[in-house]
Amino acid sequence: MTTKHNHRANFGRKVDGCPRCEELKAGAEPVRWNLSRRQQAAIDDARRAEEIRAHNCHTARCGPVCTFGDW
Repeated sequence: MTTKHNHRANFGRKVDGCPRCEELKAGAEPVRWNLSRRQQAAIDDARRAEEIRAHNCHTARCGPVCTFGDW
């Protein structure tokens, strides 16, 4: 969770004295509530690719043919 705003919605305008607005001014990522299917698919693909790169057949005790990631 992020720090809460202490004011009503200002639609992108930062309010002085608001802790969340100060975080955003300092470079914090804004909260994204709804991702498009394409954006979510790209995130899922990147996460899956990282899992595959991190897989180690030796420590996972794979057989002669590694089936890691096969569904």
